[in-house]
Amino acid sequence: MVVGVLKLKLTIPENHSLKGKRGVLKSIQTRVANQFNVSVTECGDQELWQSSVLGFAAAGTSQPVVEATLNRVTDFVEALGLVQLGHAEVECFHCYDRVSI
Repeated sequence: MVVGVLKLKLTIPENHSLKGKRGVLKSIQTRVANQFNVSVTECGDQELWQSSVLGFAAAGTSQPVVEATLNRVTDFVEALGLVQLGHAEVECFHCYDRVSI
């Protein structure tokens, strides 16, 4: 099994409150969850109004498939036009079954 993690640094330039930020992030989280089979959470910059870090996780049987899914998530978030994308980082972890005898 392969688990992939995507970390997206986002800027919300037109935002002026934490309430407004929550609305934008909730919209992104809902749309991504409906479009892709991934988990999503805010994992950084929670106290800043115009900045956020979102984390996405996907699991699968092949690293190329997991990476392609996370790259499509990045493209999808950018195409929404709600935020400006900063740094995007993808990392994959391989989990191997342990058989006990």
